[in-house]
Amino acid sequence: MKHFISLHHFNAAQLNGLIKLSMDMKKNRKKYLTALKDRHVGICFQKPSLRTKSAFCIGALELGANILYYSPDEIKLGKREKISDAARVMSRYLHALVLRTFGHEDVLEFAKYAVVPVVNGLSDKYHPSQALADVMTINEHLGELKNLKIAYIGDGNNVCNSLMHAFAVMGGNFFAATPKGYEPDKKVVSETLALPGVKGSITIVRDAKEAAENADVLYTDVWTSMGQEDEVRERRKIFKSYQINDKLLSIANKKAIVMHCLPAHRGEEITDSVMDGTHSVVFDQAENRLHTAKAILYSTMKNLLEQLG
Repeated sequence: MKHFISLHHFNAAQLNGLIKLSMDMKKNRKKYLTALKDRHVGICFQKPSLRTKSAFCIGALELGANILYYSPDEIKLGKREKISDAARVMSRYLHALVLRTFGHEDVLEFAKYAVVPVVNGLSDKYHPSQALADVMTINEHLGELKNLKIAYIGDGNNVCNSLMHAFAVMGGNFFAATPKGYEPDKKVVSETLALPGVKGSITIVRDAKEAAENADVLYTDVWTSMGQEDEVRERRKIFKSYQINDKLLSIANKKAIVMHCLPAHRGEEITDSVMDGTHSVVFDQAENRLHTAKAILYSTMKNLLEQLG
């Protein structure tokens, strides 16, 4: 387990180990300042990014590593040259690569030929670094995921897939409320439930209220993700009843937290009153992207992934 591609590669003990490391890195930042001294981390993004780019670039620097950022127009993975060739070449220069791409197949192909660790900074199928930060944030505010109910409201996308992995493995109850045709991929759901040691549950519903009732966590993402811009008008109509607002929040657990992976389209999937309200932990969540990014880089580059937990 050299790479960090998806959370379904991890058991509960390993995920808890990553969270524990992330928390220690948050609390004791000076302790790790030279942890990756003289190492080189490549950041290769085909999609725009604020949090993921900031988290891994600053995270690498805080660990003492050097960073090299490749813009989308520079590399053009799979177009300018074969992904397998780029992986072999970059492995000669770098000690790790964070890859953010449209197709998950590109991440898998790069990892197949790379000698150094490859970190999935987002693909169309999974967003594991985001989900890890989410788990850390939930742990800080509510404790362990075991027996907690999370209501994911909206599009069954890459973030939803990675959150399902985390909750299933760590014993939580995951509810996804999505419109028909926008539910999580059935194959991902079945693969998640088939993982060894799964103790949690996954429930897919149509009604946002059914998911939100007595939920400990209300979670949402944009209705229209990158690469789907031509669908924005249609999606606004389809998803209009899948908004986290004060009314939906009122039927959740009184101590429920509200989460959003950002960027947010305020007034669409979430209202200002909820996002800026007392239940929101959205910006704690964003900050924790940095600390989990550091834990991911440290663990992959030190070959510690299988030893965690």
